Amino acid sequence: AQALFNPDKINDLLRKELQQAVNNLLEAELTAFLGYDPYARNGWNTGNSRNGAYFRKVDTQFGPIEVQVPRDRNGQFHQHTLPDYKQHSDILESMIIKLYSKGVTTREIADLIEKMYGSHYSPAQVSNISKQMIPKVEAYHKRKLSDKFFCVYLDATYLPLRRETFEREAVYIAIGIKPNGHKEVIDYCIAPSENIEVWTDMLQNMKSRGLKQVELFLSDGVVGMKTALARTYPKAHFQRC
Repeated sequence: AQALFNPDKINDLLRKELQQAVNNLLEAELTAFLGYDPYARNGWNTGNSRNGAYFRKVDTQFGPIEVQVPRDRNGQFHQHTLPDYKQHSDILESMIIKLYSKGVTTREIADLIEKMYGSHYSPAQVSNISKQMIPKVEAYHKRKLSDKFFCVYLDATYLPLRRETFEREAVYIAIGIKPNGHKEVIDYCIAPSENIEVWTDMLQNMKSRGLKQVELFLSDGVVGMKTALARTYPKAHFQRC
């Protein structure tokens, strides 16, 4: 089972998550720029409208992603989500990992959006982007889970998320494999260091979202993991990796 979670496979899953999050941000940015939601009546006769999208490849620490950059009819929209061409910026990944982290507050989301877009848009437009992203982030962590997973992989990876101080924080991630072989990122959160309390909270959250049965948990040897699993999923097998 451990071979199913090699670094390449994990990066592939994280790449897909990142790609979706970037697309969400780009769409929110265009909506804020135009001043109205897709298909909204108040957008009629404003003199500008959506005009499809073009694809762009962006290099990330998890591998290249292909995103859809939306366009406006008048050609006035210039996105500020992605770095300039031929530039790789880990700031985007860091911001999105923080933005979509479990437990992030609406105030923290607004602060992150302000950091990303505050120098490019008016306060009202920045607020508009935040209002669009908050329900997307909340929905991601509250989405219903399948009731059964064959295997769940729990890992804490240290990433340099505090760029201004070069401190590394632990990204706790739970990745599951369903009985049909489909893999998905169940959830993730950020903490200064790895500890069992964070894992316990994540396990309880997984159960409350509908995941009732897991055949096998894979994890490293963090102290207390076996006990935490015995409390939440007593019938599951546990294997160190």
